[in-house]
Amino acid sequence: MSGEVKLTRKLVLARAKASDLESVKKLNCWGCNLTDISIFSEIPNIEVLTLSANKISSLEHISSCQNLTELYLRRNDIQTLSELCHLKGLARLRVLWLAENPCCEADPAKYRLTVLRTLPSLQKLDNQVVTEEELAQALEDGEELVSPLEPAPEPEPTNGMTEADSENDPLNYSMEETNKIRAELGMKPLPRDKFSSFSSPRESGAASRRRSHTLEAVLLLLKDLDLEELKVVQAATENKLRSRSRHKEKKTLVQA
Repeated sequence: MSGEVKLTRKLVLARAKASDLESVKKLNCWGCNLTDISIFSEIPNIEVLTLSANKISSLEHISSCQNLTELYLRRNDIQTLSELCHLKGLARLRVLWLAENPCCEADPAKYRLTVLRTLPSLQKLDNQVVTEEELAQALEDGEELVSPLEPAPEPEPTNGMTEADSENDPLNYSMEETNKIRAELGMKPLPRDKFSSFSSPRESGAASRRRSHTLEAVLLLLKDLDLEELKVVQAATENKLRSRSRHKEKKTLVQA
């Protein structure tokens, strides 16, 4: 079969034995030669989805499936791991089978670490259980993916200052903005001496601003997360802390 093959409402309802799209919880469309799965924008409650052995190249429309826990995509036409960015908002996703797609072929070890860094809440990837050790390694060594739909980053604002001025005063703007966000979250403002401790004296002003802006972004995002999503953040943070602790212990042993 050639050309575009679209998954239709009629086919979904027939296969799921459902009367409407909102009641579809499980769907198996294995081996249907599908290329267009935009219908998933209208299936918000699906939990288990099998799309293996098709010709799917984009995961954009699966981003609407907020209740998804298991996703099977083996033997499709996903060319780049950047498509996984569409799944980053699926807080309940625990099982993913992506093997035998073009995006998996270059470096199998790096592939797995990159997937787990992008989706740290996964418990099983390609029918293999995810361990705490490899998740910690993924957060260190996995590649950071950029969404295929993300625009190029804009130049960082300097608040009217020259590059030299902003380099010499990394606290200008950053501390004010951070404390504004902390106030919105009901947190106490940081005094200047505490704020300056966020960055090493050896860091450049630009690096210091990036670190403080990252903190601001994280604090803002926390406001919008539900309990399940906060647990994912907690798990990723704990894994990162364990990894950093082990790295520090190894470094201490080497220096001893």
